[in-house]
Amino acid sequence: MQRKLALLLSILFILILAACGNNTTNKEASGSNSGITDTGVAPQEELVIKATNYSFDSKEYHLKKGVPVKIVFENESGNHGILIPEFNLTLNRENSSQVIVPEEAGTFEMSCSIMCGSGHSNMIAKIIVD
Repeated sequence: MQRKLALLLSILFILILAACGNNTTNKEASGSNSGITDTGVAPQEELVIKATNYSFDSKEYHLKKGVPVKIVFENESGNHGILIPEFNLTLNRENSSQVIVPEEAGTFEMSCSIMCGSGHSNMIAKIIVD
């Protein structure tokens, strides 16, 4: 009886470990790495925005009107995020990229979305859509 119980517990333990070891998300399994995003739009361009303590790597970023662009956020030091309300875009460590299609020309403000310290209020840049 003890052997059967030990065997059953061993099998159960192996199944639990196997389930925990599967790190594939539904996005990976559905092929989101193929370039097609949740919105069904494949990006034609990519913009990488890097953040360090109290600044972005550029004061201005240029996008083309109507062109799908994958915006990738890289946090190089400190704890930061980006917020561009007009594009309904918030990126951070957990959600570091998104494809958008800028439909309106103009200049839009991008700011840090995470309170990061004394220089937080100065952490802004411009997104210019031509």
